Amino acid sequence: MHRNILARWTCALAIATAPAMAQQIPVTDFARYSELDEVALSPTGEYLALALPTADGKETNLQIVKLSDGSTVKTLRFGQESHVRDVTWTDDDQITVARAKRYPMEQFKRHTGQLMATNITGDKQRTLFAYVLDDGNKRGRNKDLGSAFLAQVLDKEPGKALVSFYCWKMECGEDGDTVVFKVDTRTGVREEVERIKDGDVESWLVFDHDGVARVAYSENEDGTPKMSYRPTQKSAWMPIPAALAGYEIAGGVFLDDNNTLYARVSDKAEPTQLYKLDLAAGTRTKIMGSDDLDVGTILTAGRHEIPFGISSTLHKPTVQYFDPASPWAQLHAALMKRFPGQMVYFLQSTRDDGKVLFWTSSDRVDGDYYLVDRKAGNKIMQVGTRRPWLEGKKLAAMRPIEFKTRDGEVLYGYYTAPTNGGNGPQPMVVMPHGGPYGPADTWGFNDDVQFLASRGYGVLQVNYRGSGGRGDRFQQSAYRQWGGMIQNDITDGVKHAINAKLADPNRICIYGASFGGYSAMMQPILNPGMYKCAIGFVGVYDLPLLVRNKEVEAETTERFFTRSLGTDMGALATDSPANRADELNVPVMLVHGKSDDNARLGQFRAMEKALAGVGKPAETFLAPGEGHGFANPDNIAELYRRMEAFLGKYIGPNAPVAAATP
Repeated sequence: MHRNILARWTCALAIATAPAMAQQIPVTDFARYSELDEVALSPTGEYLALALPTADGKETNLQIVKLSDGSTVKTLRFGQESHVRDVTWTDDDQITVARAKRYPMEQFKRHTGQLMATNITGDKQRTLFAYVLDDGNKRGRNKDLGSAFLAQVLDKEPGKALVSFYCWKMECGEDGDTVVFKVDTRTGVREEVERIKDGDVESWLVFDHDGVARVAYSENEDGTPKMSYRPTQKSAWMPIPAALAGYEIAGGVFLDDNNTLYARVSDKAEPTQLYKLDLAAGTRTKIMGSDDLDVGTILTAGRHEIPFGISSTLHKPTVQYFDPASPWAQLHAALMKRFPGQMVYFLQSTRDDGKVLFWTSSDRVDGDYYLVDRKAGNKIMQVGTRRPWLEGKKLAAMRPIEFKTRDGEVLYGYYTAPTNGGNGPQPMVVMPHGGPYGPADTWGFNDDVQFLASRGYGVLQVNYRGSGGRGDRFQQSAYRQWGGMIQNDITDGVKHAINAKLADPNRICIYGASFGGYSAMMQPILNPGMYKCAIGFVGVYDLPLLVRNKEVEAETTERFFTRSLGTDMGALATDSPANRADELNVPVMLVHGKSDDNARLGQFRAMEKALAGVGKPAETFLAPGEGHGFANPDNIAELYRRMEAFLGKYIGPNAPVAAATP
C-alpha cells in the first residue's frame, strides 16, 4: 500500500535528514521498484496526479490527490499490466497519459505509442490514439497505424493539445510520415495540422508558443543530422543555414516572441554550445558553453517556460544562470541552497505561477518531489519521494575524476568510495557503461554503484571515447574500436585510479552490462594480472554473431552497426572474447536473461561454451522471463546476492591476495 500523500508533506524549510544507519543496507532495498514514478501539478494548483507503480511492478496507476487535505480523489487503471507515463494536465480537471508496457524481454517500461485521457474522477476515460488488435469477431475500435506522443498543451484552447504522430513505415508513406494533430483531449476529436511527407523532416519537432512547428530533426542515411526550420510561422520548411547551426540543433526553447530560440548548437560535431537564435534574421549570439562537454539542460520556469539557466550532470554537477538577478534564477538558487548537494529542477507551475512543482536528486537521492508556494513566502511542501526506505541510510558520494590517456586525450569519469569509510587504496570494481556509442555515466543515483559501495568496494566509471555528452565527433572517434581504443581508455582509467591511491592494485574486479559485459571479458584478456575476477551481465561476446543478428533488424539499425562495427568478420572475430577464452585467466560469472532479444542468448552460450572448452567453466545465472537487463525485483536481488558472494571470494576482506602483475 502506498502511504497517503499527506503523510509526506513537510515544511521544507525545516527538513532534516535522519542519522545514518549503521547496519548494512539489504540487497532488496536496491532491487525494489520506486514508490513513485511521476508527479504532475494541475493548472489551478488544486490537484496532483501521481504515477504510482504497484508493489509487484506489473502496473503503474494514476492517483489524483486533492492538495488541500491530501485526500485521494481517484486511483485510475489504464489496462491490465499497463503503465502510465508522461502524465500531463491538459485542462484544470483533464489529464492525458501515455501508456507503456514492461515487456518480458526488456528491463525498462517502453512507450507503446498510445495516448489515453481522463477527467479527475475517471468516469470519462477515452483512448486518443492506439492500435487495438481484433479479438475474434470483435474488431478493435482504434486502428491508428503509428505511434503518438503528446507534444504541447495549448493553454489558449483549454483541453486541447498537439500530438506528434509517427506513421509506421509503408503504412502512410514510403518512409513513414510525421503528422501533427490538434486533439481535443475531452472528446477525442482530432484535426490534422500538417503532414510532413516521406521522411523529409521527421522525428523530432520544436514548437513555438502558438503551437507551430519551427525546427525539425531527422537523420540522413549516414547517421548525420538532417535539420530544417521555418524562419517565420508562415514560412515553408527549409534547411537550417550554417549561420544558425552548421551541424545540429539539439533541443531548444522559444521565448514568448515566437522568434527567439535558446538552443544547444553544434557546428562541426563538437560539443554543443548554447546560443540565442533569431530565426527571422538568421543570426545568433553565443550565451555559454565549454570546449569539451555538451552544454547541458536548458532550465525553464513558469507556465510560459521562461529559460533562465543551464544545468549539467556531465562530469561535475553545475548550474549557470543567464541573469542571476532574475526572479526565477533567485528562486532556483535559494532552493539549491536549501537542498545542498542536490540538483533542483522546476517541473510545472500553476497558471498564475503561484505554485511551482520541483524535483531534487543527487548521487545519494534518487528523487524527491516538492511544491513551493510563492504567494505564501516560498513555503515548501514535500509531496512525494521515489525511495523513502533509503532515507537516512548511509550512501556513497560520487567523485568526478579526470585523467589523460596514453595518447593524450582528457577523459572524465567517477570514483565512488566504499561506505565503510576506509582510508587509502580500496578494493575496486570497474564498471564500464553500455553502448558503447551514445550512453554516458553521469553524476546521479545508480543502484549498482550504491550496492557495490555498500559492500565495501570502490567503483570506477570511465566515460571512454564513444560515450555521449561530448559531441558526435568524440563519439564517432571510437567507431570500430570495441576491442581497441575503448579498451585502452578503460585500462588507462584503472591505472589512474591505482596511481591516485584510490584502488588497491591487488583487489580489482570488473563488472558490466551489455557492452560493459563485453568489456568485462576483454579487459582481463588485454591486461593479464590487472583483474582478479570478471562479471558479464547480458553481455556481447561474439561480434560476428552480433552483426548477423542485426542484419534482420531495421535498416537504420543495420546501417549503424555497419558504420560503428565494420564488416571485416576476421577482425571482429579477433575482438571477440568468445574466441579468446584461453587468454581469460580470471574467475568469470556470466549472467543473462533467457528472453534477451538484444544481446541474444546465443552470446551467453558462446562465451559459456568457450570457457568450458578450455577448462575454465564460468559461474552462471540464467534468468527465465528476463531480457536485456532484469525487470523482476526478485531476480535483481538474486543477482546482487550472487555478485556479493563472487566478489567477496576474490577481492573481499577475506580473499587471498596475490601480488599484482606490473
